[in-house]
Amino acid sequence: MTEIIIFIAIGLAAGMLSGMFGVGGGIIIVPALVFFAGMSQHTAQGTSLGLMLFPIGILAAWNYYKAGHLDIKAGLLIAAAFVIGGYLGSKLSLTINQLTLKRIFGALMLIVAIRLIFFSK
Repeated sequence: MTEIIIFIAIGLAAGMLSGMFGVGGGIIIVPALVFFAGMSQHTAQGTSLGLMLFPIGILAAWNYYKAGHLDIKAGLLIAAAFVIGGYLGSKLSLTINQLTLKRIFGALMLIVAIRLIFFSK
């Protein structure tokens, strides 16, 4: 049950940030799956591609699936929550002025970069 909650939270957060900033898989979902769900980097990347399968990454996701690095359950749960989060994030983003939005996005990228560089195992 905890795993399902983590996947739904990742989907909602990634959807909201996607709706707000136009980002998703590489910058949000992959690090979240590594840090919060304990996935390997390869499985996180494969799962991220899997949830965005149509039309974005079907062939790339297929390669990860064949190599055993795609968690289908996680991908489906995150994708469902991503739709809701994307809607909510886009609504929120449209209420924030452009300069503030750029600064929030820049801070988010900096936090993710610092975490990947200094706190990865």
